Amino acid sequence: MITLIATLKVKDGKMDEFISKLKVAVPNIKKTEPGCLEYIPHTIKGDDNSIIFYEKYTDQAAVDLHGKNLPENLKEILPLVVEGSLDIKICADIFDK
Repeated sequence: MITLIATLKVKDGKMDEFISKLKVAVPNIKKTEPGCLEYIPHTIKGDDNSIIFYEKYTDQAAVDLHGKNLPENLKEILPLVVEGSLDIKICADIFDK
């Protein structure tokens, strides 16, 4: 299993629009990517422009499929993101060691 934590910045004044579009995109991602076990976006208290995604995938092939589909799945959302702000961390489950 592979867990990712992805953080990005939303352009000033665009958070409500971002969240509205995200509420449409996330169910589609979960429906069309069977290897995507979790895809949960979060806002950060005290930070009006950041979103964190908690993502869990069955294997590397599922991560690769998600990456391939991302531009299409988030085409309505990506213009609302601050360019260069995406930060992805690959996590290791302590209990899998």
